[in-house]
Amino acid sequence: MIPEIHIEDYNYPLPDERIAKYPLPERDSSKLLHYENGLVDEHIFRDLPVFLPENALMIFNDTKVVPARMHFQRATGAHIEIFCLEPVHPVEYATAFASTDRCTWKCVIGNAKKWKDDVLTLFMTEETPDMGLEARLLHRDGQTGVVEFSWTDGSPFSRVLEVCGTVPIPPYLNRESEKIDIERYQTLYAHIRGSVAAPTAGLHFTEDVLNRIRAKGIDTETVCLHVGAGTFLPVKSSLVSEHPMHREPFVVKLQLLKDICRMDRKLIAVGTTSVRTLESLYYVGVSCLEKGAPEDVPQWAPYEREYPYSTQEAIGAIVNYLEANGLDELKVGTRIIIVPGFKFRLVDMMVTNFHQPESTLILLVSAFVGGDWHTIYDYALSHGFRFLSYGDSSLLVRA
Repeated sequence: MIPEIHIEDYNYPLPDERIAKYPLPERDSSKLLHYENGLVDEHIFRDLPVFLPENALMIFNDTKVVPARMHFQRATGAHIEIFCLEPVHPVEYATAFASTDRCTWKCVIGNAKKWKDDVLTLFMTEETPDMGLEARLLHRDGQTGVVEFSWTDGSPFSRVLEVCGTVPIPPYLNRESEKIDIERYQTLYAHIRGSVAAPTAGLHFTEDVLNRIRAKGIDTETVCLHVGAGTFLPVKSSLVSEHPMHREPFVVKLQLLKDICRMDRKLIAVGTTSVRTLESLYYVGVSCLEKGAPEDVPQWAPYEREYPYSTQEAIGAIVNYLEANGLDELKVGTRIIIVPGFKFRLVDMMVTNFHQPESTLILLVSAFVGGDWHTIYDYALSHGFRFLSYGDSSLLVRA
């Protein structure tokens, strides 16, 4: 049954001065709020390994943010901002990034009303090399559209973005991206290009913290969920049931699925994107059991009915499907929304930042801590914690 939840119940006062506009000089010097059994206390992020159970499994999202925001101009001189969301042709990220002369993307278009049907050229600065980059609008739907990019110097599109694009920092920072964002709006372990927003819980990790985590006998593994621009979309309807979730593609390796299937130890997710990936696996497994193949996870699948399968049965069904088809990784998508009433099947602990009021991520946190999100956020607000992407962190133990 789809929960009847009013988003106004998940509001809180967030003064602009509490939003961290820039990262701290050292990644692991941020504050760490620790929540367990209804109790909250405060530490420094580099102390995180102290609070993690030995022999646990810790999962990171190794997606990499691409400099997906580009500025073009019409012949009239009007500026048009184009923000790449996901590839349309070729549809695979890796293939699209490897294209050497043209590719087509779904984009957010700034100043869209001023772009008719003409071809745009890149807005050039003294530092921008001429790659012959042009943009042609194929289809528009409000502020989004399908854009074909073409260029003449033979570079892969990944290189075109690196040279011509800027890091798409969140709009709530109310500033243009700067040189510091190239390094700091990226995790140390970012590996696979595709995100237009960073999985920000991972921004606090340093090599020292990672080494001390592994020294406790905690295994570290990765999944890859490409974070879409929908992560910034506010819930505009009062009833959460009327809010549409965007699709995000993710990849999980066969060996990790095998490890999860037979494990009897705590599973720690770094970031809400890792949580959504891991908790989506159960419903992918259900589609394998009932339809014979993995399918995208619908938004409300966790709430529509009771499922008779154990977590091991569901994950095992994915393993069986991949092995039967000679595949070494699962590639699928999810629209899952995690709200109070959700049944967590895999994740025991979560590292996460402090999220926007009335957001789907606040709903996820509330679902995870059994409604104690007010306690956590009241503490953070009254103890000088910094909020949102470049802000401080928390370690939450599931209620």
